[in-house]
Amino acid sequence: MRLTFIGAAHEVTGSCYFLEAAGKKFLVDCGMEQGPDQYENQEIPVPLSEIDFALLTHAHIDHSGNFPLAYAKGFRGPIYATAATCDLCDIMLRDSAHIQMFEAEWRNRKARRNGQPEFVPAYTMEDALGVIRQFAACDYHKIIELAEGIKVRFVDAGHLLGSASIELWITEDGEERKLVFSGDIGNTEQPLIKDPEYLESADYVIMESTYGDRSHGEKPEYIEALTSIIRKTFQRGGNVIIPSFAVGRTQEMLYFLRKIKADNLLPEFPGFEVYVDSPLAVQATTIFKEHYSECYDEEAMELINQGINPITFPGLKLSITSDESRAINVNEKPKVILSASGMCDAGRIKHHLKHNLWRQECTILFVGYQAVGTLGRALIEGATEVKLFGEEIHVNAEIIRMPGISGHADNEGLMRWAGAFKKKPEKVFVTHGDDQVCELFAKRLESELGYSAVAPYSGTIVDLFSGQVVKETLGIAVKHAREKAKTRKAAGVYARLLAAGQRLMTVIRHNEGGANKDLARFADQINAMCDKWDR
Repeated sequence: MRLTFIGAAHEVTGSCYFLEAAGKKFLVDCGMEQGPDQYENQEIPVPLSEIDFALLTHAHIDHSGNFPLAYAKGFRGPIYATAATCDLCDIMLRDSAHIQMFEAEWRNRKARRNGQPEFVPAYTMEDALGVIRQFAACDYHKIIELAEGIKVRFVDAGHLLGSASIELWITEDGEERKLVFSGDIGNTEQPLIKDPEYLESADYVIMESTYGDRSHGEKPEYIEALTSIIRKTFQRGGNVIIPSFAVGRTQEMLYFLRKIKADNLLPEFPGFEVYVDSPLAVQATTIFKEHYSECYDEEAMELINQGINPITFPGLKLSITSDESRAINVNEKPKVILSASGMCDAGRIKHHLKHNLWRQECTILFVGYQAVGTLGRALIEGATEVKLFGEEIHVNAEIIRMPGISGHADNEGLMRWAGAFKKKPEKVFVTHGDDQVCELFAKRLESELGYSAVAPYSGTIVDLFSGQVVKETLGIAVKHAREKAKTRKAAGVYARLLAAGQRLMTVIRHNEGGANKDLARFADQINAMCDKWDR
């Protein structure tokens, strides 16, 4: 009965765990690494053809995106996931394969001109279509026996349509151990989908820590803020361009826009048009409509029961073909355009930016995280010119970032989820966070909840009978040729700053119930420090 950590160990993406138990070999998640790669991942220690089955927490590519690669290497077992996750993976894995093949074609055009060897894509559309046939839909809350001695139950993680935390019971030689894989834990009070469910018992918890070092802060009034942005932009005669991830964020924005229209919050612009220009987003929106009964929250279900679709409204235009996409910018009426990708690094959004960035009457509204090195990040950091399709575009449009919209629980949400267990787990393994964040969050679990918590590196193996580490690995850093010593030093100093901030939050909690005079003075000192250092 062993658990091996493969991916998302001291890193945010690439979720993958390998288990050997009850005579079976299986995976939990098989995700693709996205963004900067900090540490080398160990290989799955057996041929993929020997994997009996897999479990999947949710459809995001950093959890599901390497299943087609596993198929290409011989994996043929079933993949158990919720029904909504199965349907989302049907479109997302095909889209991922299309991207892989398109990138290979582009690289090979350059390689042929330069006499370089052919670039082979990670996997093909045939691999994606093959593995999609292996998905097996499971109901929330139903205990399913996968094999003798192995039972599983999916509970709502509140992160994405169909997302789940996984309860796993393993019995060997008459002894049972219960594991809980948190998956990505959702933010509370998100539109459409339910809040994350809390679990009460586990021997071992494998827990994410994506936002383990930060708070989302006070939730803004999304409807009020979005209404104001649209009004000001339309009054100038411009368009509101919203770079938006096709699955999840687009549907949330449609929920807000329907509310604005239903409550007639923009009476001076009756019937204004909203375009969703992303074939993947259009398909995902259809899947959201199909899975409302098991995934929507009470507020969304109230609308459904009244015969109202919470993500559809008059004036909504769905753009599928390239000709439909091009026609959007021919239409001179002020409008809202939702298009992928969310970080502006690919897809149709780049065409809309080309047509609107130079217009001072337009607004580019960012509603999601923008990673370092992306076009979206450059725009929110004040770039005055960007290159699109080989052309320099001057940035005249208003750039706005609407904070607070996140599908992930922040540090307090993660602590609430972890603190719900009625009995302390034997061990919590912290994964899915930046290098220092994993360590910081593990220490917080120990100091505030009294848990035994560690942040393992890829390749670490744990014996689930004894709870002992059979093999402990250290992170093997991916070598970056241009990495400079001062960059590494700065990262270490910043980690000290994060740790100091974490300690400050602990001290604040220790002062709960103190004298009002003392608390007021403490608050004044903190605010003065923030005023000095807020940049």
